[in-house]
Amino acid sequence: MFADLLLGFPHYALGTLLTKACEGAIVGFLSRQTLRSISHTQWKILTLLAALSVGFLIGYVGISYYAGSVEASIGSPATGYMTANFVIPYAFWITLGIVALASIVYVGLRYDPQFGVLVFSVLAGGLEMVVGYFLYEQLILGVAAIAEVPVNIGQMTVGLIVSIPVVRAVWARMPSIKEEFNRRRTE
Repeated sequence: MFADLLLGFPHYALGTLLTKACEGAIVGFLSRQTLRSISHTQWKILTLLAALSVGFLIGYVGISYYAGSVEASIGSPATGYMTANFVIPYAFWITLGIVALASIVYVGLRYDPQFGVLVFSVLAGGLEMVVGYFLYEQLILGVAAIAEVPVNIGQMTVGLIVSIPVVRAVWARMPSIKEEFNRRRTE
């Protein structure tokens, strides 16, 4: 919300606040409740389903919207824009989707069964973000929000890829936080 306000997009601030608050609540609730209430076998199934979902999303959205000739720009009207053109082959997105799928399955089944539950929780929260932004832009702002859906799915996927390792790193450096999470999860 503050980024929207500071970067000159105040009309998005309320939507960002509400959508991100709901996203965080969903991820927190699902990760605690799901970890508490399912068996080891169900963890494995959830890990496989989450891995398939992530792999499919990366492959499908990448091929549909980000493959082929791509133009990337950085800058602002005041400073000018720098633009680069390049080609992203379809095989890149297919490979990335397969690598993501295999990585989630490997980590979730080999090392940490809770990993799949966390991926599932972040996906569910991310889905709310995509839908929340769509509804806000379409119903409140009156813009063609469908064009933003692939970007928001990309945002959800990057958030997933970044958030779980960051949480794991924080837990490793500050075990008291993980202990508190596990204590609340079992209450």
